[in-house]
Amino acid sequence: MTSVASPSPATGTGRSPVKGWFAVAAVTLGIFCLMTSELLPVGLLTPVGDALHVSEGTAGLMVTVPGLVAALSAPIVTVATGRIDRRIVLGVLVGLVGAANLASAFADHFAIVLGARFLVGIAVGGFWAIAGGIALRLVPEEHVGRAMAIIFGGVETASVLGVPTGTLLGDLSGWRTAFAAVGGLGLTALVLMVFLLPPLPADESLTFAELPRIFKSNRGVRIGIAITFLLITGHFVAYTFVRPILQDAGISGNRVSMMLLIFGVAGIIGNFLAGAKVGQHVRTIVLAISVVLTAAMVLFAVTGGGLAVGIALLVLWGLGYGAVPVSLQTWILKAAPDATEAASSLYVSMFNFSIALGALIGGLAFDSLAMTSVLWIGAALAVLTLAVAGGRTKGLLSTEPTAGH
Repeated sequence: MTSVASPSPATGTGRSPVKGWFAVAAVTLGIFCLMTSELLPVGLLTPVGDALHVSEGTAGLMVTVPGLVAALSAPIVTVATGRIDRRIVLGVLVGLVGAANLASAFADHFAIVLGARFLVGIAVGGFWAIAGGIALRLVPEEHVGRAMAIIFGGVETASVLGVPTGTLLGDLSGWRTAFAAVGGLGLTALVLMVFLLPPLPADESLTFAELPRIFKSNRGVRIGIAITFLLITGHFVAYTFVRPILQDAGISGNRVSMMLLIFGVAGIIGNFLAGAKVGQHVRTIVLAISVVLTAAMVLFAVTGGGLAVGIALLVLWGLGYGAVPVSLQTWILKAAPDATEAASSLYVSMFNFSIALGALIGGLAFDSLAMTSVLWIGAALAVLTLAVAGGRTKGLLSTEPTAGH
């Protein structure tokens, strides 16, 4: 979501607007592929664990490892590649994730899968930390906001639609096929970037010193990072293990896949609904998200998540989580309108760290406590978000509309 370069918009460069939008589409496909790859194991824990002879809690490391590595690689890759053409960096990273998923597809030992997931984490953190700012260099200035929204939509769509689609493919053709498909998608994105992205030389670099500076000096950023930690950790504590929870309620694998697809559709709707108003009401929407996620997880734990009730609660859950990425991102941009690169790098790191931590906590709870414990933990973290976001936050966020919203 950050760019190390701050060049002028692609106005007057002679670049065709049509080619610019094709380049935006290529970057969007790349980030969709990377985020789908990071979260794909959520829907495949049971079959992967069975095939490679590990528990579902241990299989949750497939989410923990790339999330943790991505949290570290977001600022490191951005700073370390600060003088390298951004087209080359993005191409290498998306090609890396393609190769890593193909390696997972052919792995005969869980250690190999974890090694591949480590590479996925490097690619996710670095790519996401750079890709958002690329829009400024691909389309005319008046279209930058729309291009940013499309690229960021790749993150959101992967979160709420890519996982259920991959789960369905895994149920129909096997989990190895699902990993191979994402790997092929990554290599396709690489080819498209090679042909569609223009040269994107870096002009100036983000330094490590800027990151702690913006965190210490900007209370709005600190609160946004705390909200990100609570909401994302809480969601992934529970959502990482939603498949075995549903199966324990007597729902077959194919029906679980369809239910996760319903979750994805609800998430897309939630993203659209939040995106229409988040520029003016980001604090209110974050509070509403906290209430919705809390209600969904608590009701899931209480009712047991049978078929009809499970579908209804997944719709509610999807509506809430679908609104999360666009809302949190808007909060960060409004909190630091003059330091978006540094603030966004912190946000990307915390988002991915929270995915990893949520999966790790969920795995430990799932293996050692009652199955529904992950739902109660997730709900508790969502409730804490109400206290943080509902505190003295007025006046901390820019009142100007955020680009793309």
